[in-house]
Amino acid sequence: MSEFISPDDTRYDARSRALIRIGREAIAVADDEKLDRYFAEDFVFHGPDGDMGYPELRSFFAAMRGAFEGFACERRELVAEGAFIAARTSMSGVFTARFDASPIGPIEPTGKPMRLELINFFRYDEDGLLAEEWVQYDNLGFLRGLGVDPIG
Repeated sequence: MSEFISPDDTRYDARSRALIRIGREAIAVADDEKLDRYFAEDFVFHGPDGDMGYPELRSFFAAMRGAFEGFACERRELVAEGAFIAARTSMSGVFTARFDASPIGPIEPTGKPMRLELINFFRYDEDGLLAEEWVQYDNLGFLRGLGVDPIG
């Protein structure tokens, strides 16, 4: 059994399977058309480094794909209730190119594997589009894994 949920796993509702699919098909690989259809125009992302809109988040995804070879965005667990989905998400890749979207500025590659574990809470609007997301992750641990110790 895989550690990640398949977008074809019928134990999950259609919205949950679409969330799994968007991670694989439009975040891990560049498909802005799919992303544009998935996100509400007024989408807001609430993360450890502050809030951002959809254009900034889409740029962040592009920076992750550019810096981490074999970049993946997979879901480990999902709980859906009405317009909300809670998830454990895993992003991974190998750090092979400069990462310009870090909270401390550009970071040069180390060639090391990267894994970022996130806790997400998603809210969908009345049209079924992703309207809001709250994310928590260990930013300091992520930076240290990239070879940077901003406080040491």
